[in-house]
Amino acid sequence: MSESIHLVCPQCEAVNRIPTNRLNDGPKCGKCRQPLFTGQPVELTASGFQKHTQHNDIPVLVDFWAPWCEPCKMMAPQFAQAAAQLEPLVRLAKVNTDAEQAIGAQYGIRSIPTLVLFRNGKEVARQAGAMSTADIVRWAINKIS
Repeated sequence: MSESIHLVCPQCEAVNRIPTNRLNDGPKCGKCRQPLFTGQPVELTASGFQKHTQHNDIPVLVDFWAPWCEPCKMMAPQFAQAAAQLEPLVRLAKVNTDAEQAIGAQYGIRSIPTLVLFRNGKEVARQAGAMSTADIVRWAINKIS
């Protein structure tokens, strides 16, 4: 019997159990039938943030950003490209710190953009400042290895 991991659906937030040997086969959510990996960052609210960081068995890399932040705007396409490269190894997500101020305060976000890598609900790494796609991918791979 193969091992399996839990993945939170980016659309309906149902927790799915997927065999690890099927991660690259385009798995779909058992509830809403949408793809579990879209190659795009997941926009998180307070409830989604908790679910994704605590119930995904893969690391979750969160971009804390704000709509008025020019470096955030510049990094957004880079972060999206990194999502396409890092899935299914890492789930990439975004938190708008203007809309979700409590999450930003809870994690002590002092400057944006800030990337925070979570594993099993715990912060394992943090990086402030805008980064290129290659730098995001390299940093994430380095931190999960």
